[in-house]
Amino acid sequence: MKQSPAGRLPPPKERRRLRENASLTHDQVAARIGVTPETVRSWEAGRSTPRGRKGGAYLSLLGELAEPAVPVEVTVSQAPLSRADVTDCPPAADEDAPAAPEPVLAGVGAAVAGDHDTAEIPRVPAADGPAPATASAPAAEDTTEAGGTGPLATAAAPLTPAQAFDALYGFCSPALVRQTYLLCGRRELAREAVERAFQLAWQRWPEVARDRDPAGWVRASAYEYALSPWHRFRPRYRSPEAPPADASDRALLNVLLKLPPTYRRTLLLYDGVGLDLPETAAETEASTPAAANRVRHAREAVAERLPDLADPGELHRRLAELASSERLRAPKPTAVREGSERRARFWTRAAIAFTVAIVGATALTLRTAPTHYESPVSPGENVRGVPPRTAPGPLSDRELELRAKLRAETVSGPERLVPLTR
Repeated sequence: MKQSPAGRLPPPKERRRLRENASLTHDQVAARIGVTPETVRSWEAGRSTPRGRKGGAYLSLLGELAEPAVPVEVTVSQAPLSRADVTDCPPAADEDAPAAPEPVLAGVGAAVAGDHDTAEIPRVPAADGPAPATASAPAAEDTTEAGGTGPLATAAAPLTPAQAFDALYGFCSPALVRQTYLLCGRRELAREAVERAFQLAWQRWPEVARDRDPAGWVRASAYEYALSPWHRFRPRYRSPEAPPADASDRALLNVLLKLPPTYRRTLLLYDGVGLDLPETAAETEASTPAAANRVRHAREAVAERLPDLADPGELHRRLAELASSERLRAPKPTAVREGSERRARFWTRAAIAFTVAIVGATALTLRTAPTHYESPVSPGENVRGVPPRTAPGPLSDRELELRAKLRAETVSGPERLVPLTR
């Protein structure tokens, strides 16, 4: 896109696209211009028009974002990229070290552009973090030729699917495990939910890689798995787990677990992760007014039991501290990918075996089924008493005498109809 002339702003959708291409959040754009994030969302949605000095600064920023990037001559190393080369988050294997409270929940909250105003509920600003890596983001490192004297190569290759998945996993898994722990209150279930969510993402990686918010896709899958009501029937999850060591953390976790699952999830997304109200409503599959009511009722329930958390900012801080207090180690991305492939092979073979069984049963039925109709045999009847004699036998003397009399009488007449008796 060419830079817009002075005094002429691009359409709202173009403004939004420029910001997303630059991997900037609403908070970052607002900090550079000197306005609130809600104002930036209003400008991108087309509800208001930038004017004055702020509008000029916004127009200059869009012009900078619209300028084509200067091509850099780089060469790509053939070795797999580590997660530290792609994101600023530490790898999942280093989670034993205490993490900072604020980015714990906001790290996975990808800044998805919203088109609705959220002024009716106080907002909690989310910490600005690095944007999640996607499969289409090229990564390269500056290297020279083997001798160190030749010019730099001009080849720039994109990440392989495995490298892109590992980058997304390294960015999301540490914070996502802690979020899921706040959602279900079980450490082992939180790790299992995140692992299953990333296994599903690897099985559907072409779809996830092209998604607008891959982190949100994985987060929604992990939340749905953690909140499944079928876990109560599993023997390993029937007994309660050890509560947090701190008394305030135990009180907050108990209050969260007493909330309805939908209220708990909405409160965690809005006040914990830092999503906007429309984004929270979309992820929870609810309308924006319904999500606002859930957040309001959840805050009232928490403030009723813990009056110190009536302030949304204090609630956000305590949620981050509670999540960071638990050391939840996520499995390595290689193990997750291998587990996903094993699960896919198992279900594929199971489906093939089930199909073969159905085909065999159908063929056996067709082979043994009758080809014509056979009438059923009528049931027999029980015989009572002595049956009457039906076959002809010798006549008695009286019957012989009667027969002779009938033969001697006239053929017609009353005497024939009414025989005379002796």
